[in-house]
Amino acid sequence: MKTKVTLKEKVGTKIIYAVLLACYYWMWARRDWHSFYETIQNVVVVFTIVFFALQAVRIHKYSKEEKDELAIQNLRRADAIGLKIMTAAVTVIAFACAVAAIDGRMAGYALVGTIVALTIIRFIIFCIMDSKGI
Repeated sequence: MKTKVTLKEKVGTKIIYAVLLACYYWMWARRDWHSFYETIQNVVVVFTIVFFALQAVRIHKYSKEEKDELAIQNLRRADAIGLKIMTAAVTVIAFACAVAAIDGRMAGYALVGTIVALTIIRFIIFCIMDSKGI
């Protein structure tokens, strides 16, 4: 891979991190067991190890490249929007737990789902800002 590592690529790979987090939470929080779960767990673990190894190489390469200042500013703006979205989502989840609308396990699924959704929204917002040169 001799291509230049972009900030868009780094932001996009955070989606994979969030999906991996959701997979691991599912493995920890489930209450049933089927024989194919072990295969799923092994695939997720092997994928995680390979993905982290490849990402370590890409991140090391990115640290040596020249930074795009406008893209970094756009990422900060996207992060600020994401913080506001996450604050609202966590408040709703906490309120739902307080009034006993959901239990702790479902609150965990809601939080992990919010993290996955937020990383996707963050990527979309960043791509839109970066393409328009805001």
